[in-house]
Amino acid sequence: MTSLNDVKGAVEAPNTEVLVVGAGPTGLTLACDLRRRGIDVRVVERADRLAPGSRGKGIQPRTMEVFDDLGFAPAVRAAGGPYLRMLVRRPGRPVAEYDMVERAEPSAGSPYAEVWMLPQWRTQELLYARLRELGGEVAFGTAVTELAQDATAVTARLSTGGTVRAAYAVACDGGRSTVRAALGIGMTGTTVDPEPSVVADVRLSGLDRGHWHVWQDDTRGALALCPMAGTDTFQLFAQHAASEEDGSPPEEVLRRLLATRTDLSPDQLKEVVHASQFRVNAALADRFRAGRVLLAGDAAHIHSPAGGQGLNTSVQDAYNLGWKLGLVLRGRAVEALLDTYEEERAPLAAQVLGLSTQLHGRTARRGRETQQLDLAYPDSPLTRHPAAPHPSPLSPGDRAPDAPLASRGDTAPGDARRVFDLLRGPHFTLLAVGDTAPPTGLPAYLRTHAVAATAPYAPDGLYLVRPDGYLALITEDPGEVTAYIAGLASPR
Repeated sequence: MTSLNDVKGAVEAPNTEVLVVGAGPTGLTLACDLRRRGIDVRVVERADRLAPGSRGKGIQPRTMEVFDDLGFAPAVRAAGGPYLRMLVRRPGRPVAEYDMVERAEPSAGSPYAEVWMLPQWRTQELLYARLRELGGEVAFGTAVTELAQDATAVTARLSTGGTVRAAYAVACDGGRSTVRAALGIGMTGTTVDPEPSVVADVRLSGLDRGHWHVWQDDTRGALALCPMAGTDTFQLFAQHAASEEDGSPPEEVLRRLLATRTDLSPDQLKEVVHASQFRVNAALADRFRAGRVLLAGDAAHIHSPAGGQGLNTSVQDAYNLGWKLGLVLRGRAVEALLDTYEEERAPLAAQVLGLSTQLHGRTARRGRETQQLDLAYPDSPLTRHPAAPHPSPLSPGDRAPDAPLASRGDTAPGDARRVFDLLRGPHFTLLAVGDTAPPTGLPAYLRTHAVAATAPYAPDGLYLVRPDGYLALITEDPGEVTAYIAGLASPR
């Protein structure tokens, strides 16, 4: 791809609002969020189909909340299953059985209590199906070969011929992002493991599908076979496979690994559905934005697969960016709102990178720290802390938790039974709790609901929730809500 030079033949007016480059989990999530806002989006993917392979297989509770909001969490639940207990074999030691994840029941504030197993290829299929329901599509076999931008739009030349001119473009094209390279944005990071690992989807005979099987060797690292929920395959993951880089066919390499690293017979391997090798790196893009082009997902940050953070952090990027693009494109917010995408997401991506690197190579149990429910934006320019703090146990910048509802007055929330029922959708939400009167004259993209106080939405007050489910403001002063909304359309 050429760098940001003029692309000959570009048209003057944009012919789409957002160009999304890449149809992985990040690009598909962003496209779904934009489509439900009525934004015209063009998704291009250089591959001929959705990416195969299970890869990121853990859907964290916070990501399940995003999928709930986007309208397909039931499909995700039906297609996947809970994480299995692990059987760990070490030389000279008895087999140990334990849970990789901390078990928990749904609570009033968190309806999704623990990580849910779903192969990445299936997650992408469900996202793509949801995108098509929302009127979107993906142009497969279509790469961006040239990219340019001016004061009003981004112009991309496509490998299939012709150009696309969009108000904004978002690079969701992975760790080897060609868009990021064309922008000249570097990555700062480290190699977590210099030796390659292999991940594959395989069919095996004679192996218990009721457990996640791990063979652990302090010298050679781990080999794991995890039965993938909702499928008849196992995900094979093996560390330190440098000796296997000899150009052999994948099936031969995997049979050799089974023979040398497990007590299984190589003949138990019946089929290799998909296989790939990679080195574990951790890196963060130096910038998440260059003018009208933004980076999201692996194009902005590369993780170790440990702890199931990469896919989930990428989905959160898209969820953070979608509503901001929507407001700017509809003239409801100034373009400077897009600067808050990097201001909010880059520090969290760095934090998650550190966590996934610490977890790499460890079989420690994954608990609350990996679920992404506690990630917050307390220091964001979009978070307001009133001079007189509200006595709620919640704080501005926190994730807005779920809670049972009790309506009041003539503004009952209809069939809604929980706070998440009110938050679901592309709008801001104002919860007028107790006897607090909401302001009048608010825009249509902000929905107000009068509800009775219920923990943790207590005591009385106004709780303003952003479209991505974070508390922007907690106050008793209606004027502060009005000022916040007006501020979105004012220069910073």
